[in-house]
Amino acid sequence: MKLKWFCIFIIIFSLVLSMVTGCQEQSQPITYTDDLGREVTISRIPQKIVSFGPSITEILFALGLEDKVVGVSDYCDYPDSAKLKPKIGNAFNPSIERIIDLEPDLVLTVKQDQLNDQLDTLGFSFMVLDPENIDGIFRDIELVGEITGTQRKAEEIITDMKDSMSQINNAVADALKKRLFFIVDATDLTLPWTAGSGSFIDALVTMSGGYNIASEIPGAWIQFSLEQIVSSDPEIIIVQTMLGGVPTVSEEELQNNIIWGGMTAVKEGNISFINGDLVSRPGPRIVQGLEEMVKVIHPELFE
Repeated sequence: MKLKWFCIFIIIFSLVLSMVTGCQEQSQPITYTDDLGREVTISRIPQKIVSFGPSITEILFALGLEDKVVGVSDYCDYPDSAKLKPKIGNAFNPSIERIIDLEPDLVLTVKQDQLNDQLDTLGFSFMVLDPENIDGIFRDIELVGEITGTQRKAEEIITDMKDSMSQINNAVADALKKRLFFIVDATDLTLPWTAGSGSFIDALVTMSGGYNIASEIPGAWIQFSLEQIVSSDPEIIIVQTMLGGVPTVSEEELQNNIIWGGMTAVKEGNISFINGDLVSRPGPRIVQGLEEMVKVIHPELFE
């Protein structure tokens, strides 16, 4: 009987000790490194967070931290509940007064020198999330999880993302690569904007078993001449949509254009539209962007 009570005592003591230890760990200052290589020391788990990037907001909400988000940028529109959060302008035109009123423990922001300098001058604790590749997205999700005490949820999200990407990689491993041109903005059909080798879009095209005809050009967002497009003769054209699902060019406009109408992708009707947020925001939904890309490039895999 004494042994039984002794065991119960040990179990209870261990639980209390782990709880106390956990609280102590959370209250100890910890130094983290952001994507600019800046070291930021955070003394406790932040309770009031401001987000200056749509992808950052998506990470926070995916981690279940919506109650701790007290302000978001004008462009933070996903999930729908993010639209209800107080707006603090955007990285290029921030409302510093609004941020001061919100009194955040932590500001998570994108790379924007003027904004970052202002935050630094005012003494805000802030971290810059600016991933360069897919692995960088994983690191940022992990980093935010560590800072906010949601490591386990962050690990689950990353594991799910990697599993989905691995399945897609296996599915397209033996598929024939198809020449693809991605239209970011074709307001000027003679010199459209596209995604170069420094973009997430280029990485997703490659992972989807496609060949981005602009992949040789360095830079995330570049203008590609009509002559270059014609000489590459893409088999597939993808147009991104933004702001309510509206593209900068329609399928009819491409078909009715003398030069564009002669390209293989246009003649064969291989023109598709993808939500640009899914393929350009470095957050959890990048996997959805990859899945949409595969459906366009290799629809036979889904038959």
